[in-house]
Amino acid sequence: MGEFWPVRDALTYLAGTWQVRRTVRDLAGDGEGRFTGATLFGPLQDGDLPLSGADPTLPETGGPLRDRGLLHHEAGTFVWQGVARPAERTLRFLPGTEQGTALVRFSDGRPFHDLDLATGRYVADHPCSADLYRGEFTVRDEDHWRTVWRVRGPAKDLVLTTDYTRERTGTEGRQGVP
Repeated sequence: MGEFWPVRDALTYLAGTWQVRRTVRDLAGDGEGRFTGATLFGPLQDGDLPLSGADPTLPETGGPLRDRGLLHHEAGTFVWQGVARPAERTLRFLPGTEQGTALVRFSDGRPFHDLDLATGRYVADHPCSADLYRGEFTVRDEDHWRTVWRVRGPAKDLVLTTDYTRERTGTEGRQGVP
């Protein structure tokens, strides 16, 4: 297999629990932080998606595909300049417009980025005010993937590198790969 691991269905591949290790480097201020924890990609439940002003036909707004998709919940400890703090975030990974892809949304339903792991590598951009977040997603094998977010803006110059390792219970097989 080459450098990247092709994934047939992003949601199937991501489902489950992953150990997370992240470094955050502030290139402008020479600071560095670390996050360690776990991410659970579990099934979306009723009430996980905002419905106000929603188009009822779209999966990301509670339409017919509402019961499909994953709730991403990450929790752990972030250490910055020697100070440890609890940290968590929630995202929604919904079926994309193309088979096997995903639409990633913030916890309040706002769009974050698309995700297509068919080649094992994907680059996504997310403009946020005056900043640009550019994320590179790479799948290494059935149990390991990485994101590298480069954040640039008037007051930001960051690199966030996150490594994910699947937790195995012994009953899983290859998921979402050709």
